[in-house]
Amino acid sequence: MGLTDDPHKAELRAAGWHSHGYLPYFDGRAIPQFITLHLADSMPRDVIERWRRELTKTKCEQARIVLQRRIETYLDQGYGQAFLRDPKVATVVEQDLLKFDGERYRLHAWVIMPNHLHTLLTRSEDVTLSKIMKSLKSFTAHEANFILGRSGQFWFEDYFDRYMRNAEHFRKTVAYIENNPVKARLCKRPEDWPFSSAWFRARK
Repeated sequence: MGLTDDPHKAELRAAGWHSHGYLPYFDGRAIPQFITLHLADSMPRDVIERWRRELTKTKCEQARIVLQRRIETYLDQGYGQAFLRDPKVATVVEQDLLKFDGERYRLHAWVIMPNHLHTLLTRSEDVTLSKIMKSLKSFTAHEANFILGRSGQFWFEDYFDRYMRNAEHFRKTVAYIENNPVKARLCKRPEDWPFSSAWFRARK
């Protein structure tokens, strides 16, 4: 199949995503952020709350990092109904994420896993991260529930974000995001996972 015949790539192009490169500009204003969203049933709430209690004596930023790493490890086990495994649902999420690239934020990397989403983006100066996430979660939850013939909460209400400290941290985060399907044993190479920046970049 030629690149112009690839339906998934055509969808990405139609959504307005073109390769912007993978190095950020550290200009002291909006800073790249690593963000994790996960589905409402992907892990028990009492587990998250227990981990939070355990980390109350840890410095705030370090506690956030430890908590996020624990959650990410848990998510890779694939708990819950994993609605994002459905290609139609994953496509809705990906297209909405890509739709506002270059407008509300600059998108550097992403991967849509069966029960969670990782992305690395730099928000625009005139929009908050909370507004970006609220819009993404609201629209995709409505569309996904329609596709799945269900109702109720789709995404976990919280999201986890981490600022990039420097260019090396940025590069490692891109690698982490794109290698997530390999780590979770869903594919052999990052570029084999269709709903990811690695997949797109390998075919541009």
